[in-house]
Amino acid sequence: MLVDNHGRHIDYVRIAVTDKCNLRCFYCMPEEGIDFVKRKELLTYEETLRLVDVLSANGVNKVRITGGEPFLRKGIMSFFTELASNDRLSKIAITTNGTLTEGHLDELIKLGITSFNLSIDSIDPKRFNDITRRDLFNTVWSCYEAMLKKGVDLKLNAVVMKGQNIDDLIPMVALGRDTPVSVRFIEEMPFNGGGDYTPELEWNYMKILEHISSAYPNINKLKDAKSSTSLNYQVEGYKGTFGIIPAYTRSFCGSCNRIRITPTGVLKTCLYDSGVFNVKDIIRAGATDQQLLEAIQNAISHRALDGFEAERNRTGFGPVGESMATIGG
Repeated sequence: MLVDNHGRHIDYVRIAVTDKCNLRCFYCMPEEGIDFVKRKELLTYEETLRLVDVLSANGVNKVRITGGEPFLRKGIMSFFTELASNDRLSKIAITTNGTLTEGHLDELIKLGITSFNLSIDSIDPKRFNDITRRDLFNTVWSCYEAMLKKGVDLKLNAVVMKGQNIDDLIPMVALGRDTPVSVRFIEEMPFNGGGDYTPELEWNYMKILEHISSAYPNINKLKDAKSSTSLNYQVEGYKGTFGIIPAYTRSFCGSCNRIRITPTGVLKTCLYDSGVFNVKDIIRAGATDQQLLEAIQNAISHRALDGFEAERNRTGFGPVGESMATIGG
């Protein structure tokens, strides 16, 4: 097992395979986009699979593939086929915006990949288009309905934004009345790619819960898994659940079991840090698997206690402000 300097076991890696996205959600990147990295700067699929092999041989049993939008990267289905052949992994999950996903669902399910986080910040078409700056709501909603029909493990991720999608909170909880979907509301964070934005965290996790409770007084608190990032609830009589992720408040750091790999191969031991070292660089310099493992172990042994310490330690990198697409959503 990989264990950090605070006694936390690392068994989960989030890997962003691209920073490209076909949406322009204002809280994630500017309308004109960001300077997307060139293909040669990306961690290759072969390098990624090698990294996963090393990690899975040392206790990591869950992988989440993210972006950007992962289905924008060429060859992604061949990559998933190879990834699914790693029998040390107990779970492969995908975070997607749903614009390019529906046509791949059957093949993914055959591979045993049945866990999806669908990013959708509004279920109102106009608000969705305003937030994403793209007219693709119907495509995303079709993907949502297909996922429900095929019975996959489905979570909806919605970033809660003052003046933008507050009117969606109650209707999104209502989606769980007759369907086993889990809706998760995420505190807004300053990862907008401009470096000049800090959210007004009026809508923290406590206010989100208070707002939902005003419409649903019969809410039951569910038992959260040890490493859960969300506080989870269920309206009495509903098939689905909802959760609230204190991503800006950072109250879940004490049990964090994950590390991140950015599209260019940078290892991040915390969402809020500036990156520890580049996996791609040491692989291409000829590192053996043992040397790669030792570099990862060394990084984990110097891990920040929480997101606040990680943010304070960003010496020379400036305040948090990079696009979430460059990190891995």
